[in-house]
Formats: sequence, C-alpha cells, structure tokens
Amino acid sequence: MHRTPSNSYLGLEVAPAFFKPIQQMAPPSPTKRHTKITVVGTGNVGMAIAQTILTQDLADELSLVDVNADKLRGEMLDLQHAAAFLPRTKILASIDYSVTAGSDLCIVTAGARQIVGESRLNLLHRNVALFSKIIPQLAKYSPDAVLLIVSNPVDVLTFVAWKLSGFPSNRVIGSGTNLDSSRFRFLIADHLDVNAQDVQAYIVGEHGDSSVALWSSISVGGVPVLSFLEKQQINYEKETLENMHKEVINSAYEVIRLKGYTSWAIGYSVASLARTLLRNQRRVHPVSVLVKGFYGMDEGEVFLSLPAQLGRGGVLGVINVHLTDEETEQLRDSAKTIAEYQSQLGI
Repeated sequence: MHRTPSNSYLGLEVAPAFFKPIQQMAPPSPTKRHTKITVVGTGNVGMAIAQTILTQDLADELSLVDVNADKLRGEMLDLQHAAAFLPRTKILASIDYSVTAGSDLCIVTAGARQIVGESRLNLLHRNVALFSKIIPQLAKYSPDAVLLIVSNPVDVLTFVAWKLSGFPSNRVIGSGTNLDSSRFRFLIADHLDVNAQDVQAYIVGEHGDSSVALWSSISVGGVPVLSFLEKQQINYEKETLENMHKEVINSAYEVIRLKGYTSWAIGYSVASLARTLLRNQRRVHPVSVLVKGFYGMDEGEVFLSLPAQLGRGGVLGVINVHLTDEETEQLRDSAKTIAEYQSQLGI
C-alpha cells in the first residue's frame, strides 16, 4: 500500500495545480523587508513574548530555540495550530541555532534558575556560562541583528552579551526598566484616576532594588506634576512617593509569590520594544544601555536603564532628561553596584 511520506503533504503536491501562475511575473520588490525575530528560551517568559509578537503581527518569521527538544516542538506545534486565528507568520523551532539565521532581532530569555540558598554571584557565573553558548551562535548566524536581553539579572547579562557578541553597543539592549516604568505609570494613573497612557514617568538605573524613580520629570497630559503641585500650593508627602516606588520594586515579587512567575506584562513590554525597533518608530523607552558618558557616569563599561530613543539600528541616542542632584547621585550609586558585580565575573 502506497503511503505519503511523513515529511510530504498532499497540499504541497496540489499547490502547483491549485494556483495558475501569472505570466511574465516580476520578482518581488527589493525594498520590501522580510522581518525575522528569534526568541531563545521557551519558558513562561519566552512563550508570552512569542505569543504577543504573533498576535501583534510584528514578524514574517519567528524562530524559537531551546535545549529541551520535546517542549520546543510542542510549543511550536501549539502556536502553528492557531494559524487560522493569527496573522500569517512562519514559525520555526530547533535546538540548532542555524534556525535563527538572518534574524533582525534576537530576544534572549534563557537563564539559569536560582537554587535555594545560592548567592547572586554564583547564579551570575552560571548564567555567564549559559550565555557563552548562546550569544556567539546568535552573532554567527545573524551578524546584523539587534540583541535584546530579557534574562535576569538583565543589566549584567546585557553587558555579558555585548562582550560575547562583539557587536557595537547600540545593537545590544537590555529590557531593563521598561516594565518597571509601565508599573510606575499604572500606579500614578491609578492614584490620579487618569489613563496610564497620559502619564509620562520613568524608572531608571538598575532593574532591581537600586532602581531610581525620576519624580522630577513626571507629567500628566504634558503638565509636570511636582511643579504643578508646588505652584498650586498643594501639599504632598515625599513618603507617599517613596512608597509608590517601593510598590513598583515589590510588584514583581508579589506576582511571583501569587502565581509562581511573571509572564504577560513582560511579554507586552518586550513586544513594544520589538515594534519600536523593527518599525523604526524612534520612540523613547527606558532600557539598559551602555551608560558611559551619560549623566556624568564614568564607572567603566556598565549597562543601566536610561530613557533611550530606539529604531531599526538599535539605540539611536539617550534623551537628556533633567535630573535633580539626588536622582543623579542615586543613578551613580546604581552604576557602582552593577560595576562591583561585573568586576567579579572576569570578563
């Protein structure tokens, strides 16, 4: 009995007869871009990012990479089976990095999980070892790509990715405090009962406990909040502001305590970065970039989040936000904290 080979489908054999070709057809326009995104790591974060990229129609091709071949294939099939409900995107998956060839954007979510009682430094060393297997492969197959690091601790691992890739610093970005700033905007909007999209506010510095809230630059509907309160002689307590910042820092821990991990918010956050980068929207996002020379920081080769303009080439520039003396000092302290960890990595 004749059987169709497992790697061949009836549709592929019928296709040439199903569509009658157009005569004297011109080749595709060379100005049309084929956009490809790679996601490394198919855990909860990686798959939330992949799912959001698909639903928002951000790529023509999506490649997934992981060391767990069975889970990887399962995730690929699960997404492919939703093809009838999604914009058309070619989805590939492999443990071999050749599947990532020609990517415009490579998003890295893979990372070692912290063992109970393990020091942060030891976890960092394990992640550096993991990145030494991932980053050179991505750089080999997609030498013109932008690297977007999501794995934690994101600031140090963005530095590691920069060193391992050999890419210019403008093409290596960490997701940084983009999500922290979204949480910050939500809390301010909730407090004032306005739409979060009308709130302009940044968390900068380390993605972690030493992050810095830029209170002096918060505006709602274009109106600077703190100067407005002072002119209207409306009293506000600094403690209220500080508690809001603490809530931003603790919010991820709270989500992890309740559901075991964070996924959806980081998925939307990274998709927003992908859209800005690949569509050259030149929007400003607080992301982890090489900070040397900005805001008087000369702590060496440190990556921290600053309000950066992003486009097709990666980081286009860092916005010159006015900082108070206190905010500048906090930012420098944040840089020193990161520099101390990096000095122990031996890179």
